[in-house]
Amino acid sequence: MLIVVDPSSDRPLADQVAASVRAAVARGAAVPGDKLPSARAVAAALGINLHTVLRGYQQLRDEGLVELRRGRAATITDLAAEGGRLRLREAAEEFAGAVRHLGASEEEALDAVRRALAER
Repeated sequence: MLIVVDPSSDRPLADQVAASVRAAVARGAAVPGDKLPSARAVAAALGINLHTVLRGYQQLRDEGLVELRRGRAATITDLAAEGGRLRLREAAEEFAGAVRHLGASEEEALDAVRRALAER
């Protein structure tokens, strides 16, 4: 699994690490049972602090998306598949409601999403 961060972003690196894993789950690139790369390997590959990666992994653990065990690899949980899709659908429904409330067209809404994704 490829974990990516943008050092120039205002978003904290630990949040970016967690978001990268969430995105992999949402697009099906990471499935329950998959092991995350070690925090040490991610930190070395990205040139960031080990504790920053661990904070990102702990966020995922607190959300129930990852199981962490001392001395063992972090593993994607069964909840990740269900929870990730459910949260994405809920967010999409909320966004669609806002689009309709504002009177924006479908194309305007999709353009807004594309711009937001490009900025992340």
